Amino acid sequence: MESKKLHILWSNDNLHTSQFLVMFYATQSLLYHHWDEVMVVLWGAPVKFITENKAIQEELIIAKQAGVNFSACTSCARKFGVVGMLEELGIQVEPWTERFTNLIKNGEPIVYA
Repeated sequence: MESKKLHILWSNDNLHTSQFLVMFYATQSLLYHHWDEVMVVLWGAPVKFITENKAIQEELIIAKQAGVNFSACTSCARKFGVVGMLEELGIQVEPWTERFTNLIKNGEPIVYA
């Protein structure tokens, strides 16, 4: 059976989008078995936003408990000076440019938020 993996590219720091699209959909889609795996990729403003917003950090914990994986763009995390803070939150910090390009080229399912 083919694994169904979804990537959510989280690229804005709007609180409502973060709560009701990123965190809610990522968590619920795993709990209701719409996807086998969900990876949320923080790129741009969210790498800093998540380190400053306690409500989103609480939702991060719930999402991780449901099995959602989180990863942040290395370059963005370095530019905002939050690599250590992201790692403390359990978010992997790694290069994404080539990986994301390959996802697009391969037609993988991606939600843009």
